[in-house]
Amino acid sequence: MPQDRIISRALAAFVAATLCLPAAFPKDKPRKGPDELGNSDPGKGINFYSLEREIALGKQMSREVEREARMVYDGAITEYVNRLGQNLVRNSEAKVPFTIKVIDSDEVNAFALPGGYMFVNTGLILKADSEAELAGVMAHEIAHVAARHGTRQATRGELINYGSIPLVFLGGWAGYAVRQVAAIALPMGFLRFSRGMETEADYLGLQYVYKSGYDPLAYVDFFEKIQAIERSRPGAISKVFSTHPMTGDRIRHAQKQIQTEFKALPDYVVDTSEFHEVRDRLARIQARRKGQEQNEYLPVLRRRTAARSGASAPTQ
Repeated sequence: MPQDRIISRALAAFVAATLCLPAAFPKDKPRKGPDELGNSDPGKGINFYSLEREIALGKQMSREVEREARMVYDGAITEYVNRLGQNLVRNSEAKVPFTIKVIDSDEVNAFALPGGYMFVNTGLILKADSEAELAGVMAHEIAHVAARHGTRQATRGELINYGSIPLVFLGGWAGYAVRQVAAIALPMGFLRFSRGMETEADYLGLQYVYKSGYDPLAYVDFFEKIQAIERSRPGAISKVFSTHPMTGDRIRHAQKQIQTEFKALPDYVVDTSEFHEVRDRLARIQARRKGQEQNEYLPVLRRRTAARSGASAPTQ
């Protein structure tokens, strides 16, 4: 039998076996609570990307995002969002450093690319009512990176494509990665995760929020709000959220996880004055840019009068 046919049959058998594996987070997978963070590796699984390649790919993709998107460069806003995210990363299982930036977009959204390149939309910051809500969404995205969902999903998709499988084993995977980058304006293909991956990100994200000292219920509160907005105004929420919505089942699972797996803490961080200062600053900047300044965002000019200054009124 010719060698190429042997290889093809072996690869076909490999693919068949691989596709029989659950996508992510099977029900019988042993779960570890937040006290076990660091002792597990949620990124395990078949993956054609090394961590180094994953970081390199994410860097290329992030450059594409920054070329296409309108970025926020205000120091107070970007420093706050980065500091908030880095604290969550320290309390996660991510094995890559994170670069966190802010996009000026009304869409309620945040996304993290492979390799730890994370973007937070201004629409998300303005829609959140507390720091804990913002932290919850960011923790969910950090969980996608910690579990390497982007490249695992890409690997799974590539395995389905029989015609391109030999390229992987013959050193062509780097070329495939380059083609993926070249073919996108915004890297949505690496952000549409399976339902199992979304469930795993929910589970891990709640642990990271809890471990960072935030009230995990704020995560559920935010997605209940998002769900209500989407019901009342379909299409108002980012396509990423609508592709994998926070369904009632996912909300109930998150609530059950909080009730059964998390020990009650004497104090949670729910909100901070800094969050509101940053959100108000962002609202003022956006109102100015759009030419829609409102009185609540602008200083009020009052003229000094004799009565207010304490001087006596002039007499005639």
